[in-house]
Amino acid sequence: MINSLSKKIKIDNRKIAQYGIYAVFLFLVLLFGLMRPDTFFTVNNMMIVLRQISINGILAVGMTFVIITGGIDLSVGSILAYSSIVGASFAHPGEYPLIVPLLIAIFIGALFGGINGFVISRGDIPPFVVTLSISMVARGLTQLFNGGRPVNDLDSKFNFIGGGSVFGIPIPIIIFLVIILIGAFLLNKIKYGRYVLAIGGNKSTAEVSGINVKKVILLTYILSGVLAAVSGVVLTSRVQSALVAAGTSYELDAIAAVVIGGTSMSGGKGTIYGTVIGVLIIGLLSNGLDLVGVSSNYQYILKGVIIISAVLFDKRSKGKSN
Repeated sequence: MINSLSKKIKIDNRKIAQYGIYAVFLFLVLLFGLMRPDTFFTVNNMMIVLRQISINGILAVGMTFVIITGGIDLSVGSILAYSSIVGASFAHPGEYPLIVPLLIAIFIGALFGGINGFVISRGDIPPFVVTLSISMVARGLTQLFNGGRPVNDLDSKFNFIGGGSVFGIPIPIIIFLVIILIGAFLLNKIKYGRYVLAIGGNKSTAEVSGINVKKVILLTYILSGVLAAVSGVVLTSRVQSALVAAGTSYELDAIAAVVIGGTSMSGGKGTIYGTVIGVLIIGLLSNGLDLVGVSSNYQYILKGVIIISAVLFDKRSKGKSN
């Protein structure tokens, strides 16, 4: 009887963790909908929310893989800034085909992600230290590039990525949806995803079972760097200028979305679709609080409280399930 009761408690904890974020999401929709029914539920506002969350959402998909392995990537905001400003310098009208700035930005993202993954996997240095250091390097390079000035006068084709739409759907939303599907496929349908989960669950066991842990970690940080570059391209083309301060603190929103979405900070557990809900919750909070006139300073405080609460809930649910 005790064993059956223990199993029931474990199942209940899992259900709470799985469905709790959906309840929070619906609560926020109803709350802000009731507070500002004239503005919140409009098609225009919903498109604004989805367009805004697409940048953080792309970052968060990459961050999901990193955190599932038991790591963290504090460099994505700086990688976003540096890859986008260098890529944008090749996106002036009439100079190069559109593919050139895109490939350059993605290459830089992959390069910095590869450095992160190589040092973490080969040097056995904590991800926090490595990615924080790379963040400083990338941010410094961004400030040095072009004399610290933004890169303007971008080609209309480049700007179309962030500002255009297809059948009324903004292109950033379409890119985000494609990234979601690719991320879900990588995590759920191929060996790489199973290896990521196995490494986060128990690194030593993964190594003993024949998984090339160093290679998987390297690929995971490269993926995070590439998606940071993609996010940077979307942001730069949307504002039609590559700004030196772009991406500042973006890693915090990405981490918040991943943790709120149910990915365990200790690794081994997480889903792409949970992260998407986390991104939507962060986006709805920002949009709803803006509509009701709450200062952005209080929004940062609220996001910090939410992250701490999500981590505490994760640790508590893990403790009960053991």
